[in-house]
Amino acid sequence: MHAYRSHTCGALRASDAGSSVRLSGWVHRKRDHGGLLFIDLRDHYGLTQLVLHPETPGFERVERVRAESVIRVDGEVVLREGSTVNANLPTGEVEVRVQAVEVLSEAAELPLPVFGEPEYPEEIRLKHRYLDLRRETLHKNIVLRSRVIQSIRNRMFQQGFLEYQTPILTASSPEGARDFLVPSRLHPEKFYALPQAPQQFKQLLMVSGFDRYFQIAPCFRDEDLRADRSLEFYQLDVEMSFVTQEDVFAAIEPVMHGVFEEFGEGKRVDAYPFQRIPYRESIAKYGSDKPDLRNPIEMQDVSEHFRDGGFGLFNKILAADPKNRVWAVPAPTGGSRAFCDRMNSWAQGEGQPGLGYIFWSDDQGAWGGPIAKNLGEPADALMKALGLGQGDAAFFVAGDPNSFYKFAGSARTRVGTELKLLDEDQFRFCWIVDFPMFEWSDEEKKVDFSHNPFSMPQGELEALNTKDPLDILAYQYDIVCNGYELCSGAIRNHKAEIMLKAFEIAGYDASVVEDQFGGMLNAFRYGAPPHGGLAPGIDRIVMLLAGQQAIREVIAFPLNQQGEDLLMSAPSPVQDKQMKELHIRTAPPIKV
Repeated sequence: MHAYRSHTCGALRASDAGSSVRLSGWVHRKRDHGGLLFIDLRDHYGLTQLVLHPETPGFERVERVRAESVIRVDGEVVLREGSTVNANLPTGEVEVRVQAVEVLSEAAELPLPVFGEPEYPEEIRLKHRYLDLRRETLHKNIVLRSRVIQSIRNRMFQQGFLEYQTPILTASSPEGARDFLVPSRLHPEKFYALPQAPQQFKQLLMVSGFDRYFQIAPCFRDEDLRADRSLEFYQLDVEMSFVTQEDVFAAIEPVMHGVFEEFGEGKRVDAYPFQRIPYRESIAKYGSDKPDLRNPIEMQDVSEHFRDGGFGLFNKILAADPKNRVWAVPAPTGGSRAFCDRMNSWAQGEGQPGLGYIFWSDDQGAWGGPIAKNLGEPADALMKALGLGQGDAAFFVAGDPNSFYKFAGSARTRVGTELKLLDEDQFRFCWIVDFPMFEWSDEEKKVDFSHNPFSMPQGELEALNTKDPLDILAYQYDIVCNGYELCSGAIRNHKAEIMLKAFEIAGYDASVVEDQFGGMLNAFRYGAPPHGGLAPGIDRIVMLLAGQQAIREVIAFPLNQQGEDLLMSAPSPVQDKQMKELHIRTAPPIKV
C-alpha cells in the first residue's frame, strides 16, 4: 500500500464497503459521542467520516490534536446506517472504521477557523492565506479558476489560435496607467517596465506573420485599487490578422458563451451574436458604458415635455444652455411616496440636491408629486411616453448630461435593485462599440485619447485630417457582462502615417512617438497586415462565475486594497547593498 493513501477523501462509495483503505488529510472537525470519536477528514478532493474507538491505536493522541492537524489512518470502509447517511456528501453513504492512526503534523492554535467559514477580517485572512485557502468556498473558487483557464485554452486552440509568450521586462510607455519600473543593474540610470498589457508585442507578432495569437498574460498596472481591480492580473490576450471588427466578435463570442455556459451552474447565457450598443446610446440609455442588462430600465430624454412648461426649475435649466437636457429614469412598480422619498434621500447622500419624481398616487387616483402638480395635464402624456401607468413612478435628472450621466446611471441601478427588477439567474452580454477616438481632458486642457491609442479611427487618415477630433469614432469595443467590463479591444492602426497623425492630435510630437513606439512604427513601415484583438480579464470572468463581488476571492495570493502582500510582507525595504548594485537611492515623496 502507498505510504500515505490508497484513496482520496472524496473517492469512497458504497461499492467500497469491506475494503481496507489508507487515507491522509486534515482534521476538519471532531465530534465525541460517548466514547466514539468521529472525525471529518479533509483533503483537496473531499471529506470522509472516520470512526475511532478508545481501543484504536493512537486514539489518545488524536483525541488531543487540534483541528487542521494532518493525520494518516488505516481502516475498513463500512456502510452507514440508514439514519446516519449524509446525502449532502458524495462519500456520505460510508465511513471508515479506523484501525491505526498516525499524526503527521500537529496544528497550533488557529488564527483563522476553517470549518464553518465564519466572516473574518480581511487582514487576518490575507496574512494567513494558506489557512483561508483551505476553506471550502475559496478552495472551490481557485479550482474553478484553473478549470476556466483550461477550458479557455482548449476553445482557443479549437479555433486555430496558437499560444505565444511575450516579454515581462519591457520599456516604459506613456499611455495608460502608471508603469511598475524595474531598475537595471547592467545599465545604470535606466529602467525596465513590467507590461501593462502585451499590446505592442502582440501587434508585432501579427506584423511578423503569425495569424491567430493568444496568451494567458500577466499584466501589471500601478493604479488605485478597488474590488474588481488589482495591481497584477491575468487576461486572455488575443490578436488576429486580416480581420474586421465583426471577425473578432465572431471568434470570441463562442469562447465567452461556452465558458459561461459550462461553468455558470445552469444560469441562462445570452446566445451569440451578442447585442451591439454604440457608446453614446449606452450612455443615454443606461448612464454607463458597462450596462447591466439584467436591469430592464432604459432612461429617456424627456426634455421636450418640460421645455416652456409649467415646472419652472427644469424649464430654466433647459433655457440656460442648449446642451442641457432632462433625463427620466422609469421606475416600474415604484409608485409610492415612501419609495420616492427613499430615492430622494439616497440622491442627497450621493452629494446631489435631490431627485425629482412623479409617482402614481392611489389616494388621488392621479400622478402625484411636485413635478406632476406643476406640469398638470402633460404629466399624463409624459408618463405614457415612458410606458408607465398605475403603480409606477419616474425620477428625473436635469443639466448637462456630460456632468450628470454617471449619477443618472447610478439612480437607474439603485431603482432596479431596490424594486428587485433584475433577473439574477442569467449572464447578459453585450458589445459596446463606436467609442470616441478622442476626448477633452479638463485636467490637461487638451484633446487626449479616450481609449486605446493604437486603435484605427473610423474613416482613417481622412477623418483625422477633416473632422473635429471629438466627433471621430474608433473601431474600439468592450465586452460587458452583468455590469462588468470584461475586456477592451480594437481594430488596430497598422499604418505609420495614421499613427503619427493620431498622436499629433493628442499632443504628442512625432519625435516623442518615434522614441516611445519606434519599434512598432518601423515594423509598420515594412508591411503590416490589418489586424485587431482584445483581452478579456480572467479574474473578472472567474469572479462572475463564482458569484463573488471582489477578485481577491478568486486569486490564490492577492494583494490587499493598499497593494500589500500581507503574507510575504511586500513591498518591503531592501538592503543598501542591493540599492547600490542597482545605482539607485530612495528620495522623499514629492509634495503635491
